[in-house]
Amino acid sequence: MPKEPAMPAPSLDGHPDGQTSIRSLDEARRQAEGCRRCDLWANATRTVFGEGPPSVEGAAVEGAAAEWTAAEWTAGGHRLMLVGEQPGDREDRAGHPFVGPAGAVLDRALAEAGIDRARVYLTNAVKHFKNEPRGKRRLHRRPDAGEIDRCRWWLELERRFVRPQVIVALGASAARALTGHAVTISRVRGRVLTLDATGVAPAARLLVTTHPSYILRQRDDDARRRILEAMITDLVLAARQK
Repeated sequence: MPKEPAMPAPSLDGHPDGQTSIRSLDEARRQAEGCRRCDLWANATRTVFGEGPPSVEGAAVEGAAAEWTAAEWTAGGHRLMLVGEQPGDREDRAGHPFVGPAGAVLDRALAEAGIDRARVYLTNAVKHFKNEPRGKRRLHRRPDAGEIDRCRWWLELERRFVRPQVIVALGASAARALTGHAVTISRVRGRVLTLDATGVAPAARLLVTTHPSYILRQRDDDARRRILEAMITDLVLAARQK
């Protein structure tokens, strides 16, 4: 399938030349714990940073690229990153991405697409759970464009150290974080796009699909299965990229 023209990727906010003192993924994770770039930390329990294969966790800029072993690559032989919207209630409490109901849907989709979750770097566009307290419950609220843009700092650093060759944006918020502008999923899904390199992050191929939580919001089984199958198709396409 022919690849689409390159899409300009946003530069790292506050560091247009890509200069930063953060030298490793572990250091980025530690510094993100005290992030105050927006107000979302106030109602959240903790920062939920991305996670991936063991060898990637020690990735540092000096290494030029995360040295994933062959066993940690996808079947297509490349490094794969999945980017969601934000941590949910379960993720906020546990401190790990995609461990709640949406994570269970994603696990099923990955398994049916033949992708081992352990080989994928999973993260979110926004690292804090945006919510509205209602008694003992915390209701999910979608992050706005400004919050997504401010949190791009951390996503760019993750791309820098993980150096994924293929990225799948799970939903419109993730697509905006990666491209810097609003994206209509129906217009771009099924297409292999290209993210240009920034002053911080390397170039990568990009595919856009629905967020697994969208499947959970469907009212009938037929709709849920139809949307899940479309998502699986998108993940298969991502895994087969060379």
